[in-house]
This record gives sequence, C-alpha cells and structure tokens, in this order.
Amino acid sequence: MFGEVGVAQQYYSVDQVAELLGLHVKTVRAYVREGRLAATRIGKQYRIHRKDLTEFTGGDPEQDETGNGGPRAEVSTVMQVEEVDRTMADRISTLITSATTGASGSGTPAQSQVVYDPERSRLRVVLVGGLEETSRMLDFVRALVGEDHA
Repeated sequence: MFGEVGVAQQYYSVDQVAELLGLHVKTVRAYVREGRLAATRIGKQYRIHRKDLTEFTGGDPEQDETGNGGPRAEVSTVMQVEEVDRTMADRISTLITSATTGASGSGTPAQSQVVYDPERSRLRVVLVGGLEETSRMLDFVRALVGEDHA
C-alpha cells in the first residue's frame, strides 16, 4: 500500500500511521506530542521511523496488510475501582503496567493508563487492546480486588 511492494518502508507520515493502526490522525498526533510515539519533525510534518512504530505497536506495522488478514477486534474500556487505598492502587497499577509492557500475544498490543485519586480513594484504569489481552488484564484486576474483599 505504501512504497514499493516487497520493500519495507523506513519512514511513515502521521496519515500513514493512522491508516496502518486504524486510528484517527488526531490520535496519532496526540501520541507524538505526548511522547508515546517517537517522531521526527520535518518542517511542519512529523515522520515516524519504522523502528519506532514497531516498538510502539509491539509488532510489524504492516503485518495485517501483508500477513494473515482477517477481521481484528480492539477493546477500549475504562474501569473504576472505588474505596481503594494507595497500596492496593499501586499493586493494580504495577500489575497492569507490567501486563501491557509484557503483552506479546498474537492480538493487538495492549496499552494502559492508570490514575489514582487519593482524596476519593478511587482508581481509574483505561485499557486499549485486543480482546484476549484486555480480558486477561481485567481478570488480573478482578483477582486483586476480590482478594482484598475476601
């Protein structure tokens, strides 16, 4: 689709990355501005190196175009855990962070954001990823929260 057939492209535009990942262009730009996705600014445009895109996605960015094909599903979920102390919030955060960085399953790589509000004793977890990876992380949190209330 991008570049010559059989030749791996080394740099991608924000539009190309958005298309490859099935994201909105504004989302990719936000990832770049937040530092989540490394990019080089050339004039008024960003260019993302293949190595940085592979590191960000956890796999070959063009795999779905040249590989197995077929339908893909991605889950976005926001979980809120009430009445949680700092220790439990840290345990959940560590578990989620390690699960997302270590996720190398065959599905979409998972990403997470965990925010603890000590004034309200509330933990909010945002998960984005493949069905299997996201379900696995929800099971982890369920086990921890259930362990606390047993």
